[in-house]
Amino acid sequence: MNQKALIAEFIGTFTLIFIGVGVIAGNYINGGATGLVGIALAHGLAIAVMVSATAAVSGGHLNPAVTIGLYFAKKINAQNTLGYVIAQCLGGIAAAALIKLCLPADVLTTVGMGTPAPGQGIPVGCAFMTEIILTFFLVFVVYGTAVDKRAPKVGGLFIGLTVALDILMGGPISGAAMNPARHLGPALLGGGVQYIWLYWLGPVLGGILAALTYKNFLEE
Repeated sequence: MNQKALIAEFIGTFTLIFIGVGVIAGNYINGGATGLVGIALAHGLAIAVMVSATAAVSGGHLNPAVTIGLYFAKKINAQNTLGYVIAQCLGGIAAAALIKLCLPADVLTTVGMGTPAPGQGIPVGCAFMTEIILTFFLVFVVYGTAVDKRAPKVGGLFIGLTVALDILMGGPISGAAMNPARHLGPALLGGGVQYIWLYWLGPVLGGILAALTYKNFLEE
């Protein structure tokens, strides 16, 4: 197993969760001035820069739903899939732990550790379907801009933009996690794990569907 790739996946996923939780907490501190657009951009920029930084080392997955989707498309083997997912989850947990050293506990409690959750009044089924569809978009773009050999070498930018546009639509509905590690770290560190099934099953199903769709119908 490639240890450099695992370190890259850990750092890249750490960045997403650290920035993601931090910007949600910061939005509360500044009275909502950051807003949904700012939160979406922060997540998207974190992914754009870290996918670009880690692509040459690990492929820049930074998301168990991406890795598992690409496993089903036979782009990564079982051993590396397991290693990547573990590294991503550990990165998310470490980020949630360290953000607690950077922000007041009462702020993090108020924002629920920035943990994705169904919006107020949103049925769980709606949030679940939203996660499947948003993650389909994300993994479809990953495949088309970073995995496909015909792709231009600008995958990080467009993957980040996809994260941002998904959050703009899905943030108020499902929290737009699109990434089990994005939910897992904050959930374990205080956000609550009652929806853990939703943020694993939804994104993983969306990722598998996207990878298989691209592989079977669009890839040469």
